[in-house]
Order: sequence, then C-alpha cells, then structure tokens
Amino acid sequence: MSAPPLTRGLLGTGEPGLTGHLTAHGPLPAVADLAAAAGDHTGRGGAGFPTARKLRAVTDAARATGRAAVVVGNGGEGEPAAAKDAVLLARSPHLVLDGLHLAGRAVGADTLVLAAAHAALPGLDRALAERGDRARVRLVGLPDRFLAGEESALVSVVDGGPPLPRTKVPPVRERGVGGRPTLVLNVETLARLALLARGDDAGGHTLVTRHTAGPHGRVTDVAEVPVGSRLADVLPLAGARAVLVGGYHGSWLPTPVAADLSLDRDSLACAGASLGAGVLAALPADRCGLRETASVVAHLAAQSAGQCGPCLNGLPRIAAALELLARPAPAPHGLLDDVHRWSGLVVGRGACSHPDGSVRFVASALRVFAPELAAHAAGRCSATTAAPFLPVPGGAR
Repeated sequence: MSAPPLTRGLLGTGEPGLTGHLTAHGPLPAVADLAAAAGDHTGRGGAGFPTARKLRAVTDAARATGRAAVVVGNGGEGEPAAAKDAVLLARSPHLVLDGLHLAGRAVGADTLVLAAAHAALPGLDRALAERGDRARVRLVGLPDRFLAGEESALVSVVDGGPPLPRTKVPPVRERGVGGRPTLVLNVETLARLALLARGDDAGGHTLVTRHTAGPHGRVTDVAEVPVGSRLADVLPLAGARAVLVGGYHGSWLPTPVAADLSLDRDSLACAGASLGAGVLAALPADRCGLRETASVVAHLAAQSAGQCGPCLNGLPRIAAALELLARPAPAPHGLLDDVHRWSGLVVGRGACSHPDGSVRFVASALRVFAPELAAHAAGRCSATTAAPFLPVPGGAR
C-alpha cells in the first residue's frame, strides 16, 4: 500500500537531511500569529484538541505567572500498534524541528524539548547538528511504556521522574516542566504547523498506521491520507472479520459499518469511534477477535501506572475475565455481566484516561464479537489459527 500522492507532504521528501528538507520546503518563514495560522487545525496526538487554543492558553499562563514557557514535542508512541510518529521523526525530522521552533516563538518559550523513543535519538541528534540546534533543543529519551506519552507523565520524564500521570489540577499548561507553563504538542502536530506556516494545506491530511493481512503475516505501514477519505479506500477491508479504529484505546467496528465511514471526526463519532492514535487494523477472518482483545487488555493492564483503583484493581480483573471468555469453553456463570459491571465502575475514576480508553476498547469488542462469545460458551471458536495479529510486546497470550 502507498500513501496518496502529495506535493509537499510530511513523508514526501525522500531523505531526512537538511539539504533535501530545504529543497522540498524552503526556509522557515516568520509567522506573526501562529495561532491564527493554525486556524481550526486539531492536534494529531489522539485527543484532537484545537492547536490554536493550546497555543493561546500557554501564552496566557506565561503572561499571568511571569515565567517563560516550555515547549515539548511529544514523539512518545507507547501505543504498540502505532508507528506514525516514529516514521515521521525518521523521514522528516526537520519539519518537526521547524514546528518546535515556531511553537516556541509563539508562546515566548526559552526552553525547547523533543521527547522520543531512545531508538529515534541518534537520528534526531544528527538533525540538530545539521541545523546547529544542539544548544537550543534538548532531546529526552522516553521509556517504552504505554503511558509515557501521556501529557503529565511526559512532563515527569522530562523533569527526570518516572513516566507516571499526575492529577489534572493544576494542568500542564499552567504548571508543567520545572513548574512552568508548558505546551505539549505531538510531533505530527508540530510538523503540520511547519507546513501551515509555509502556506500548505497541512490540516487537510493526517498520518495513519495501517495493519492488514499479507501472504506472510501482518503488513504494517504508515500513510498520509486526506481527512475525510473513505475508510475503505485507505484500508483494504475485503475478508476482514472486523476493523479496529483508533488503536488500543479505540473501538472495534463491524466491517460493513467501517466500510461506510469517512476519516473525519463526525463520521467516526456516529459509529462510536475516533481516529485516536491514528491506528487502523483490518482483522483477518481467520483470527479470533476475543483472543486479540484479551491479549491487548492484558498488556494495557500491565502497563497501567497502578496509582488509582481503576488501574490497580479494575483493569487486571477485567483482563483476567477476558482471558477466560477468550477460551472456547463455558465461562463461569455471570462472568460477562461482571465485566460489564466492572467496566462501568472504572469509567471516569482514573487519574488519567487510561482506564476509560481501555474499557472503551473492551466494550466495543463485546458488542462486535458477541456471536463469538456465544460460540465460545458452546465450546467452539470460529478462528482457524491461534497466531496473533495485533502487535503486543512479548507476544503473550
């Protein structure tokens, strides 16, 4: 699969060096009002928050406190199924760095940080050296943890602490890195700001990570696609048992439902989904959706911060129950009802959104794979292979 052709898209320069970057995009222009230039552009980090509002909120907080802001580029993809940020940092690091500088100027920051997986740091260091930016941009390596990219956990890592979320009050925009107003933007958001500043219609496209079945196993790639594309034109759906939209905090959808959707907020919301981490996966017909879900939820439970009841007790209990429901054998009486009840008790009670996202994924699986639940209760499974499809670190089942 290949991305739709773009003249100057995020992944279109062919090589990550500064010379190729400048040839493709030209020098970074001065922008008087980055928030105005961003318009109604939404961030690409998963939450879909308006970028202009973030810029203005941090600017206001810096003025109110009299403390210079910090800007952090978030390249932390703890989501095992996501690869878009890693590919972007490898192929177009200079667009990300351009966006980081633009955001820094916009909010009056005196500290710029780019946080990413440790594997990305050597390439980013080379890009900084090409630009003479090593003294102006601090690189921070992020641990391979699902929650490392959560905004407050990211701030903790930048400050030298563990990758653990904190309470939402005060918000990071008011008290983040070093206790200062902090703007955290996903690296794709930064790169799109760099294109918007150059007059490109960057907000009309988005990066997605696609997972499909190939003759030799799962095929994963990253594509840049127009917002509003038909999902069926972006992800081959022929023979798919179901479609995962948004990653491991996203939603399973029946294939016929997914085929009629567009990749825009309103269309996906009508089906109870969102693009989230930008992950799209077409589950092959020979796999069991319940087994896939149980494997992912076990990972999510293990990756929680364990700081509050929903993560400390709720998610592990739900994961254990799903492991039983994923077996082709009668489950203990009332177990499915328990999962629904426990999920309801988790929602809205966590220190971060991890419990909510996890049970959203669970709830969608119980709806979409209801026929498989009935088959398992009767001792049958419709899958013809136990080979895992969705990537889960360690591959444990």
